Amino acid sequence: MASEHRVVMLAVLLALHVGPVAAHDDKHDAKAVPKSAVMAEQKTFGIAGEPKKVSRTVTMDMSDEMRFHPSVLRAKRGETVRFVLVNKGKVLHEMVIGTMAELKEHAALMKKFPEMEHEEPYMAHVKPGTSESIVWRFNRVGEFNFACLIAGHFEAGMVGRIIVN
Repeated sequence: MASEHRVVMLAVLLALHVGPVAAHDDKHDAKAVPKSAVMAEQKTFGIAGEPKKVSRTVTMDMSDEMRFHPSVLRAKRGETVRFVLVNKGKVLHEMVIGTMAELKEHAALMKKFPEMEHEEPYMAHVKPGTSESIVWRFNRVGEFNFACLIAGHFEAGMVGRIIVN
């Protein structure tokens, strides 16, 4: 049954062009592909960065008040940023980078499949009291967003902006 549920969710996500996603509970799925093994794919908001080419590190706090701090970031085109995501709350949070349209679409999907977890290089789940990181290269100019797409968090305002000049 769980296996069928995963296949259905994966098919839905692929149909929506969200990318490969592994669904599971808090246990790590041995079949999930680690972020480092995912091939870099150009997105409208950039591409996975190489850890050895990080320009700067931004520590970002996540809280149960449904906020990121900082909530607005500025980057230069071509800059590779390491986001160190620190969950200071008591519930699971995540950071997903994307356009607002993509984030809204994905948030709606997360309501239908709340157990869904991701292995994309622009997404990270962060358990309470822990930290994770995302390394992202902003090679496109524009205004992009990031959000926690766990059901209810996005709607509560757990959203931020990235301005790339």
